[in-house]
Amino acid sequence: MSAQRQGMPGATRVCPHCKATILESASVCPACRHHLRFDSDANALAAKRFSPLRVEGSIRHPPSDGAWEYSMVLSIKNDRGEEITRQVVGVGALFSGEERTFTLSVEAFEAVGYKAAGKGRLRR
Repeated sequence: MSAQRQGMPGATRVCPHCKATILESASVCPACRHHLRFDSDANALAAKRFSPLRVEGSIRHPPSDGAWEYSMVLSIKNDRGEEITRQVVGVGALFSGEERTFTLSVEAFEAVGYKAAGKGRLRR
């Protein structure tokens, strides 16, 4: 069995199951949760993951006539405030008395095989 070659930190690929863009280093797709490859170090790597950001909130449509439509929009900006990506994650409608809960979480982990070199840059 050959060793898995690590790409550059942040390198992406497409999940063969759900077609989401994911990190090349992922052994499990964060979108559909399908296993993508065997990783004997998966338990050790999972223990090193942390969540520096997690936000959860709910909206409830008050008992009244009509409906609300909603769009959940995700925007990521760099340290200069420039928008890197903006995506509509989901859309829907709320009817009288219905509720939706939205959760945003960011998972972080060390890029294996790379050391910090300079401000915000990683390289071999």
